[in-house]
Amino acid sequence: MSAQDERHALTLPPAAPALYDLAVEVLAASPDGLPPRRGGFLQPARAASSASPGSPAESGEPPDPGSRADPLPRAEALAVLREVLHPLPGGPDGPAALHRRLAHPGLQDHHRHLIRQVVAELPLLAGRSAEARTLARGLVRTGTTTLAVVVGLLLLARTGEPEDVPQLAVLGRFREFTGPAVEALDLLDRPTAGLVHLGVGARRDLFRPLLRALRAGGDPAVRAALLALPDPPRELPAATARRIVEASRLPGLMDRHPADPDLLALAGALLVRMASSRHDPADLLACRGVLGLYRRVVTAAARLPATVDNAAMLLSLALDLSSGAGVLLDWPPGTRTALLESLGRLLAQPRWAAVGTRPQDAEQRPRAAWIRRVGRRPFEQPDGGPGRGPALRVEVVAGDPAERAAVETRILIDGRPAVPALFGRGPAEPPEALLDGGLLRAAAEPREVRLAEAACAEGCCGALYVTIRRVGGEVVWDGWRSPWNDRDAGEPDPGPPARRFDAAAYDAEVARAESDDSWSWPARRTARLVTAALDESPGLLGRWGVRRGWIGTDADDPDVVVVTFWRRPGEASGTGVGDASDEARGSGRPQQFRWTLPDDGTPPQPRAAAILRRLAQEDPTVHAQACG
Repeated sequence: MSAQDERHALTLPPAAPALYDLAVEVLAASPDGLPPRRGGFLQPARAASSASPGSPAESGEPPDPGSRADPLPRAEALAVLREVLHPLPGGPDGPAALHRRLAHPGLQDHHRHLIRQVVAELPLLAGRSAEARTLARGLVRTGTTTLAVVVGLLLLARTGEPEDVPQLAVLGRFREFTGPAVEALDLLDRPTAGLVHLGVGARRDLFRPLLRALRAGGDPAVRAALLALPDPPRELPAATARRIVEASRLPGLMDRHPADPDLLALAGALLVRMASSRHDPADLLACRGVLGLYRRVVTAAARLPATVDNAAMLLSLALDLSSGAGVLLDWPPGTRTALLESLGRLLAQPRWAAVGTRPQDAEQRPRAAWIRRVGRRPFEQPDGGPGRGPALRVEVVAGDPAERAAVETRILIDGRPAVPALFGRGPAEPPEALLDGGLLRAAAEPREVRLAEAACAEGCCGALYVTIRRVGGEVVWDGWRSPWNDRDAGEPDPGPPARRFDAAAYDAEVARAESDDSWSWPARRTARLVTAALDESPGLLGRWGVRRGWIGTDADDPDVVVVTFWRRPGEASGTGVGDASDEARGSGRPQQFRWTLPDDGTPPQPRAAAILRRLAQEDPTVHAQACG
């Protein structure tokens, strides 16, 4: 035994079962080969199987808190893991030696998330790959602790071979091991990786028929299960859409059913989900065969019925190919432009152009109006203007209202969208934030501008910032930063290099974007007018003891204007606030109010003026609803 092994020596429980053997046993006793619905972790199953009468696991009592050391902090745990894994033990005793090293009392199961970083640092030279693979297989098949098995899985992600797929698929169905197992399977067998992901990470009640069909095989069953998914699958995360494509081998399925319009529409809907700006574009960029899927959908789109759903799907794909995450794919020269032009020609045909003008029911009316308004925008885009250096393009994109897509100010530098390329955790900021206040205008005084915020919140998953300043005849964008990335890396992220734009071309593009509201609609214009007026006259709300909040349009009904405002306890000057406000006043918290104004057919200017008159004449809390 080496000195390193001696430092971490600990006698393992002789009866501890291999986690892989336990996983096989649990899956054999589970319906559809899936872990129990509530749980999916192996450790509770092991505790139950090894419990003896009177033991904590058998009695339901928690273990003695003094029986385990306090977990190591992140930095100390990383240092210990580096010592444990550098160098990797070799020879037949390698798995047992690594078990002993990992038995450090401060290393606990939740430290498994740190192992990926340490394994990625290992210098696995070509001469040691086979030795590392042998160690990894021993850990995967005989490992008795979560940490040991995770090390094995992550080593297989670097050294694995096709013969490792069955073991990876078994362990990947349990949550302790899903991430590293899928990481390895992504390199070895994408369809199996998709099966594992859908079986663990997706809504199992929704995907159980598809999982069953994929495991059984056969085009008819797989096609039927795919088409039984929600149509279109608007609530699916991008990661789930990607795994459906890969697990079902959708491009090949489409080739075997070339005249199937339902399969074609589903493929387009899944592309829309993967390209959604609310989700990380990494899934779209990593999806195997995604370029071929775009090509199949676009070239066969003429076979689709000219319906609102299909027109909206194709228009969403065009917006993506014009200025969204789809631009970032590794396209062969000219291919993306050709697909975009093909969509433009198709949607200009009379039967498709008429879709947005046909009478629609109440549910489809906003979508039809969006198709009329946005229908030609992705095919008639400016090039950013002449000038030296990189080309800047600022494109406001209002997405499909049925998808509750964000209205975002997409920034393209040399034709590449900056937000998905550099951030990817949420859409770009709306035009009200970037354009209405002139934040993109360049001055000699540097200004830091937030270009995007995470879909959850900046405090959760960060935001993307850049500093804009004018230097002589150029506008410089530098100082890129993303607080989430900085926190995750443990040190500031240097970000991309500075970008320098010709000042005249830059100013012209920003002015064009600020003056273009062809993307907007009456309720949105009304909301922008109200916002601008309240910003110019803050006393209008101040007289009532309230301050302006968010103003925009309702996510469910874009023709409804929404005005929100806040009142702090003790600042009220009106009456009729209600119990919720009284409770908030007692606790010292501000009360939020929401005033909704349905469409009455009035044009934006007079409608905004009427809203402002009412705010000037009446305490707005009287006719608004307390909402938070």
